[in-house]
Amino acid sequence: MLSYIKRKLSESDSGSVSASTAVTSSSCGGTSGSGSGISASGSNSSGSISSSGGRGNSADELVRKTSQMSMDDEAIAFGEDALLHELGYRNATDLQETIYDLLRGIRDPEKPCTLEDLNVIYEEGIFVMPPTRSNVSVVRIEFNPTVPHCSLATLIGLCIRVKVERGLPHNIKLDIYIKKGAHQTEEEINKQINDKERIAAAMENPNLRELVENCIKDEE
Repeated sequence: MLSYIKRKLSESDSGSVSASTAVTSSSCGGTSGSGSGISASGSNSSGSISSSGGRGNSADELVRKTSQMSMDDEAIAFGEDALLHELGYRNATDLQETIYDLLRGIRDPEKPCTLEDLNVIYEEGIFVMPPTRSNVSVVRIEFNPTVPHCSLATLIGLCIRVKVERGLPHNIKLDIYIKKGAHQTEEEINKQINDKERIAAAMENPNLRELVENCIKDEE
């Protein structure tokens, strides 16, 4: 009887060990499962990365399309460019070139040359400035008399003003100045050719008006 009990206890211990082993094995399986979980997590992570990659691709596509829009001729303009577009110009350079084309053929009052030939007018002397508060385009034109005591500098300035105002199909604020240091009485001349009343009075003089018309008329 005693031997039977010992045998049963022994079998019980063996069962416990087997159960323990099974539990341990199960635990290892759990670890493996956990490993599978990591793998699954890895799969999820991979899925997440793939999804993120999809979002990244979408973002890249959006940037590409935006870049194309910004380079397109129909892109929306703001500020000064918008005003220039309304007037029919692509940008400030386009307006600058348009004005230069108007001025380059003006003839010198005394010499058989144009103001371009004498370098009195030059493209670098035309500046498109910020518009006024009332949204009017401002252009500054600088010219360089051939000599510091040129007696016809005022007439040249008047020719420049009349040519531009007649040649452009829209209103702009035009400021005309002698190049700094290029004339002995530049300040006085600058006042005269930018004073509306003086300009109007000068153009009422038949002889002066004829001189201006001869200088600015287009070549046939």
